[in-house]
Amino acid sequence: MTRFGYVMVASFATMATVFTAFLHPAARLIWNASESVPIGLYAVRAAAQPRRGDLVAVAPPTALAGYLAGRHYLPLHVPLLKHVAGMAGQRVCRSGTRVSVDGVTLGSALHRDHRGRPLPVWHGCRTLGTRDVFLMNASVPDSFDGRYFGPLPASTIVGRLTPVWIVGAHPRATERSATGANFPLTHTKEGSDQ
Repeated sequence: MTRFGYVMVASFATMATVFTAFLHPAARLIWNASESVPIGLYAVRAAAQPRRGDLVAVAPPTALAGYLAGRHYLPLHVPLLKHVAGMAGQRVCRSGTRVSVDGVTLGSALHRDHRGRPLPVWHGCRTLGTRDVFLMNASVPDSFDGRYFGPLPASTIVGRLTPVWIVGAHPRATERSATGANFPLTHTKEGSDQ
């Protein structure tokens, strides 16, 4: 990129940030450097009731935050950025490595992380209550999300994210739903031969 290109990108990013701040003064900004969602700048806005597919910032519960920091996945006091994959009334299951919501397989869990360390495992099914949420970045097979820690309290959601400035295309996204959420291209029903 030429010097002019860098100046234009920096100018656009600054204008977008200022414009967003004036439109929604209560919005906070967060920079995402993880490949679980597109790298870039996001506005965080309080969401009274998130919807399935929303990209949200989450303050992990103390035990999970400690685990994430201990494994060097995420520093303390930094929110997780995940998609809402399951909400109140939906049935979330993990059977072996397969993770499903209402019988639709969203993805699989890995046995080990990128350093070869074993990953947490939960098994069984749970119907989410009004105070529960299931978070999963289904289009990113190695995202550390609900595949490993299961449902979380809905109260851990800090806000809904809106992209302000994204760095290039998200190389790992496979499909965008109408809500903007990433979901795999193929879904399988529980009990199917796929």
